Amino acid sequence: MSTSSQRAPSVLPALAVLLACFSAPSCGSLYYGALESFGIEKRHIMVDRVEETQEAQQAAKDQFRTTLDRFKELTGAQGGDLEETYRRLVYDYESCEKRAARVSDRIDALEQVGVDMFDEWREEIAEMQNEKSKAESERLLADTEERYEKMHQAMRRAEMKMAPVLRAFKDQVLFLKHHLNAKMIAELQDTVLEIESDVGTLIADMEASIAEAEVFIDGMSPR
Repeated sequence: MSTSSQRAPSVLPALAVLLACFSAPSCGSLYYGALESFGIEKRHIMVDRVEETQEAQQAAKDQFRTTLDRFKELTGAQGGDLEETYRRLVYDYESCEKRAARVSDRIDALEQVGVDMFDEWREEIAEMQNEKSKAESERLLADTEERYEKMHQAMRRAEMKMAPVLRAFKDQVLFLKHHLNAKMIAELQDTVLEIESDVGTLIADMEASIAEAEVFIDGMSPR
């Protein structure tokens, strides 16, 4: 996974805390203006947010896999192992919910800077007088927007796959809460296989999204 520090000024954690009060949509111009005073342009913020979304997706992908493994572990548990394994399952499921919510938050934040960056780009092109330079900037803008949209669609597609898997996880967690005994758990094996198939599809979509993000980041690198 790429690190933006190799390509552009990084949004330092301390600076991010300092500017937290400016990050709300109503304070967007103050937020951007403050960062620009440190030499951090919208394209740098864009790369940072793409990387943050990548990291959130990777963490969510790993957690979904871990939670599935916990379900499979539970179907093979016996006697006194049931309660402890179930408690770990509940913890993993709740972690899944949090990881999924973070992915959605990161995509939302990325969308906002995307809108702002492309709007600014178009406004700046309109101010250009040299036709050759203007045409080249328009070509680059169109290319960047196309790559962004491909990445964005991959992110949202993977995000949409999380909800049905979470619902399936939740249904089974609640079922197990009511029927925590070896006989009923053994009957869940077919259900776990169905969930495993859905998780596999979700993980594949997440990996594709992470890869698209990497392509976008590479395209934003200085040539």
